[in-house]
Amino acid sequence: LSGMLVRIFLIAVSLSFVAFGVWALFDPAALGRSLGIDFAGANGIYEARGIYGGVSLGVAALTAAGAARTGMTRPALWFIVTYMGGYVFARIAGLLLGDTPTSSFLLFTLFESTCLVLAALALRNLRTK
Repeated sequence: LSGMLVRIFLIAVSLSFVAFGVWALFDPAALGRSLGIDFAGANGIYEARGIYGGVSLGVAALTAAGAARTGMTRPALWFIVTYMGGYVFARIAGLLLGDTPTSSFLLFTLFESTCLVLAALALRNLRTK
């Protein structure tokens, strides 16, 4: 991936995490319902705001910094590889262990896998320059 494509990729990842994070921060119950998850009780909502909202907004900030500052590009890409790699690993493990996710969760898996592959390719390209 060229430098400009890497920037576009990081901006796209950032914007997707901003949207998800803001939704989770301001209406975690609705986000959970849309995913078939019930964040029960005050602690469930509080935790969803932190994990889905706060962490997603942190990812958005890091990936935006990677798009804006050349010195942050590599750390942002490494973060995407490790973060999405963890998700992809756990999703595959879940399938092997017998989980049967809905189509919306399979879309998450596609998003996570795509981000993982694109970030790894971008890192490989940056290394060879």
